[in-house]
Amino acid sequence: MDTRAGSLPRVPAARLPVPEAGADLVERWLSDRGALVDLLSQVRGRFGGVAAFRLEDARTVLVTDPQAVQHILARHPERYVQGEQRARLLVGDSVLAATGEAWKRQRRLLQPQFTATGTRRYEQRITAAVRTVAERWRAYARTGQTLDVEKEMRRFAIDVIWRALTGHPLDEATERVLSTVPAVTAVLPTLPADVTEVPDAVAADLARIDAVARSAIDAARAEPAGPDGPGLVHALIGAAAERPEYTDQLIRDELITLLVAGHATTATTVTWLYLLLDRHPAAREQALAAGGEGTPHRRRAVQALIHETLRLYPAAWILPRRAAQDDTLAGHAIEAGTDLLICPYLTHRDPELWPDPERFDPGRFTTAAGRPTHPAAYFPFGMGPRTCLGMQFALREMTILLEHLLPAHTVAFHSTPTKAAFGITVRPDGPTLATLNPPRS
Repeated sequence: MDTRAGSLPRVPAARLPVPEAGADLVERWLSDRGALVDLLSQVRGRFGGVAAFRLEDARTVLVTDPQAVQHILARHPERYVQGEQRARLLVGDSVLAATGEAWKRQRRLLQPQFTATGTRRYEQRITAAVRTVAERWRAYARTGQTLDVEKEMRRFAIDVIWRALTGHPLDEATERVLSTVPAVTAVLPTLPADVTEVPDAVAADLARIDAVARSAIDAARAEPAGPDGPGLVHALIGAAAERPEYTDQLIRDELITLLVAGHATTATTVTWLYLLLDRHPAAREQALAAGGEGTPHRRRAVQALIHETLRLYPAAWILPRRAAQDDTLAGHAIEAGTDLLICPYLTHRDPELWPDPERFDPGRFTTAAGRPTHPAAYFPFGMGPRTCLGMQFALREMTILLEHLLPAHTVAFHSTPTKAAFGITVRPDGPTLATLNPPRS
């Protein structure tokens, strides 16, 4: 297997000379996706922010330099398209996987729901879900019961997105089925690139998730709104009346995508945040001292905690693209068909952009001088026209949740995971068992 790597020369890619770059890491990557990060980190460290290497005999270009990132994602997205996506097995032809005109039509329909203004219509539903988890945490604190923080955050986030989609709070039967989503999404990146079927155990989970989605669609057709009002699924059904492309299958695909993407980011980010606060308790105290409950100062301080967590563990840690045409990137020739890996995880940890990048420092986001000025130095949700649709929604629900929970409890972990698991998201690789203590005085 060719495991060489090198910086891109100013010659056609076929003539690329590539020195050695760690065969052991590539071999580990075949069974451990986390090893890919080690490999990419070595490639960037040796060859810079635009570098070529070979992975399983396939030539790939790693991109972490902000100007090159902006060129691909924001300035010329039509030249660099999303490549093969195993996630299609779960999300079908949804907006996450669609391309070309189909993607534009689907994005235009959903975009107004997820702008900063559009997100406000869901604030009451988010707050209701926050009250539910806050009540549960008060009970845990009274009894000293052990909880798994990641599972709690996933439960909360699924409740929020289910309320947004259907107008109903999450019921226990639906929660049991949707709790299998992380297991499914963890398997997808490990499957062969040309896979058309999934293992039987995963197929069974997919079938149950599919049944939940179709049941929600049928229920939305039967009632014009849930107890909290109409949900996103009602908007999709309404679109079908005027847009023939919105078949039951496409509505199902969009619903599943919103369920998956709508909870994974929140659950993993807030879990990481609590783990970071466990190691840096002063950061929590500083945020709560920034202002009284509900004040703009407190909100900005809480948001700084979130953004610094997303810097270290971005929602979209890697963004695969394929060159649709010949191009020049940072002065280097890129041939059509070249695979590229844009890696926010590594850009956010570049010491030339972020001094002492491994240090958890929310102060980077409280003043403009605390972070790099280039817009592509920080892009945890991607950037450009394919920026994550739910970015504003996720930031809003995390802020409301933490404004309620941070003052009420400190989380005492029994042990903390020592590494991250890299799949569709970056999540803690291990249980996050904890108990809740009253806030420190």
